[in-house]
Amino acid sequence: MLAAVADSPGRLADVLTVRAVGAPAAPGAGEVVVRMLASTVNPSDEVTVSGAYGSRTAFPMVPGFEGVGVIDAAGPGVPATAVGRRVLPLGSAGNWQQYKRLGYSWCVGVPDDLPDEIACFAYINPLTALTMVERFCRPGIRNVVVTAATSAIGRHLAELLAGRGLTPVGVVRGTPGRAVTDPSQWRAVIRTDGPRWREELRAAVGPGGIDVAFDCVGGGVGADVFTLTARHGVFVHYGLLSRTPLPAECFTGRSGARVELFRLRDVIHEDGGRHLPELFAPVFALLRSGGLRTAVGTRVGLSELPCHLKDPATGRAGKTLIELQR
Repeated sequence: MLAAVADSPGRLADVLTVRAVGAPAAPGAGEVVVRMLASTVNPSDEVTVSGAYGSRTAFPMVPGFEGVGVIDAAGPGVPATAVGRRVLPLGSAGNWQQYKRLGYSWCVGVPDDLPDEIACFAYINPLTALTMVERFCRPGIRNVVVTAATSAIGRHLAELLAGRGLTPVGVVRGTPGRAVTDPSQWRAVIRTDGPRWREELRAAVGPGGIDVAFDCVGGGVGADVFTLTARHGVFVHYGLLSRTPLPAECFTGRSGARVELFRLRDVIHEDGGRHLPELFAPVFALLRSGGLRTAVGTRVGLSELPCHLKDPATGRAGKTLIELQR
């Protein structure tokens, strides 16, 4: 079978190659082999391949935390009816290959009425956004700030917050060609490439400060947003697009604001996967009603992926859909 392999840590576009590798062995007890149909590229793939999680990442590795496939074979202890069912194979990387072997308990069944190109994106961004909003946006919340507001997850957060009557303030880099999808869902959008963006953010937030900040940037931008978080507020840090950690002073507690490190991995691995169907039920319901959709910018076959990742325009006009059996 074909697989995209990173032989060593580094920049994803530099270290990824596609080559023929051995097909997975027959599934053991409680295991299945999934014929992968589609996958995509997320910042979590890039960060993992960079070597940031050295203690739990071994090379060579096949990246890809998100995707959809069909159970092709099942081992002892797996219901015979599982074969042929479309699933999201979760709990590990390895979705950038044509077949993946994993435990059946880590497979979430996909509703029949969700096409592959929608189901493929049901995991990382929608589940993260929904879980964070439900966990941190309690009644009484008024001032919400979202960094990387033009990202896929920024759009999901704005959509979910709008459903609660909240219009957040967005923070963006001002990248040419990138804009928030629906300006009506944002109270203001602040570009950090302007000389007075901090003053503009402070004015947009108001004297009460930020009740909840959702930050996936970190670094200096994250730190500046943190300084505007109210004493009773919470700063939810769930990504590191800047590749620069938050300053240590954000974690001292002296300002009174609470920093919450949200990791989707912790939510998924909470009880060995037993709660996954319940966890995904509201995500699937929203997707079926037209919510939390992800725009596909480019479709590529697996063999085309390394070249695609080298293109500077990758990701600017929507997500990449990797068609693994093409």
